[in-house]
Amino acid sequence: MDAHPDTTLARIRCVLVETTHTGNLGAAARALKTMGLTRLELVKPRHPPDAEALARASGADDLLQRAGTHQDLVGALAGCRLVIGASARQRTVEWPLLEPPAAARLLLAEAAVGEAALVFGRESSGLTNEELARCHYLVQIPTNPEFSSLNVAAAVQVLAYEIRRAWREGQGEQTHEEPRDLATAEALDAFHDHLARTLVEIGFRDPEQSSQLLMRLRRLFNRARPDWVEINILRGILSAAQGRKTANRPAAVHQEQEPS
Repeated sequence: MDAHPDTTLARIRCVLVETTHTGNLGAAARALKTMGLTRLELVKPRHPPDAEALARASGADDLLQRAGTHQDLVGALAGCRLVIGASARQRTVEWPLLEPPAAARLLLAEAAVGEAALVFGRESSGLTNEELARCHYLVQIPTNPEFSSLNVAAAVQVLAYEIRRAWREGQGEQTHEEPRDLATAEALDAFHDHLARTLVEIGFRDPEQSSQLLMRLRRLFNRARPDWVEINILRGILSAAQGRKTANRPAAVHQEQEPS
């Protein structure tokens, strides 16, 4: 399935989580607009865009004015088929890791048929493990290991450039398989909440000592990238394990077909 390139780029959103300095908001907006990206979403910024943000935007004021503001990452990711988180440090639980060019190609391929997101964390500490758990992949910019400090707006610029370069080269504009109707980020969150409750109810996990288990399960299902039919099947299995009637089970809101 082909999509108009401008539409494809418009489906890629840049999400900034709890940004401290307003100048970084403006600089990120400028970085995005110079590369043809138009979607900026903010999660609990310490301060809303101000005069410094507008000055640093240097003509990308429209991106700041249209930017959505959310109370949590889940809201900023609503509707996304693919989420890639930018991370500069190693994690206890290994996550699928991409180089910037590969991340750009994957974002474009997914944006040809639906919404995709690139998520950046706090200036001082990046993304939490819980936030990274909502990402299908991580991307790391190969900086100098002896001095890897990279300003968040500079990181946005590097990855926005990679997206622009991949788009110009025509990579990711076509998909060779019939696109899957993938479950969205909020549907996956609802499933993981249901899974966590069910594991406690059936005695499989101790709610006080199993955060690592839940993290690994998130990684498993993020790797699988279930579609809506699969999510409904999984939710039905969980409800059956809880002893509920099939007709009363919680279901993903999107699905038009009941699993057999």
